[in-house]
Amino acid sequence: MYERGDQSRIRVALARVGHERGLLLVGIFKLSKAIFFTAVGAGALDLMNKNISAVVLRVVDALRIDPERHFVGILMEHVGLIQPQTLRRAGILSFLYAMVCVVEGTGLMLEKRWAEYFTVTLTALALPWESYELIEKYSPYKVGLLLINLAVLIYLVWILKKRREDGGERYGGDGQG
Repeated sequence: MYERGDQSRIRVALARVGHERGLLLVGIFKLSKAIFFTAVGAGALDLMNKNISAVVLRVVDALRIDPERHFVGILMEHVGLIQPQTLRRAGILSFLYAMVCVVEGTGLMLEKRWAEYFTVTLTALALPWESYELIEKYSPYKVGLLLINLAVLIYLVWILKKRREDGGERYGGDGQG
């Protein structure tokens, strides 16, 4: 029926399907971050030439939040401190980060080895900063982000290690990448 070599080829083929799905999922996650940070960048640049206090008051009104609430007052105090240069810097940095996410996401979806190394490196470099931010000021959002990035890092390191054990074979393709 099946020879021993056939079973090992079947196992490798089944393993490839999982890796492709995982890389696709991480790639989609990176591309969704690119969309988010593109929107943040566009919003920051759009606010540069506007009265930010008036924009915040319109948002508070649209959300039907009582403008006399304490947190609205605190928000208005902080909004008054934002300078156009800060918005420009935030917009440009958001666009740059979005471009990095596009490169990572596209490379991962195409199962390029360089993208796996690139993503592992950038994610590992960001973890100390994310951990520091979490210790400085706890928030469930920061915990979730840290856990997602840890999962991505562990998964990609596992893929790279598995590929090395399999003789450098590229999953789902011809070994290029």
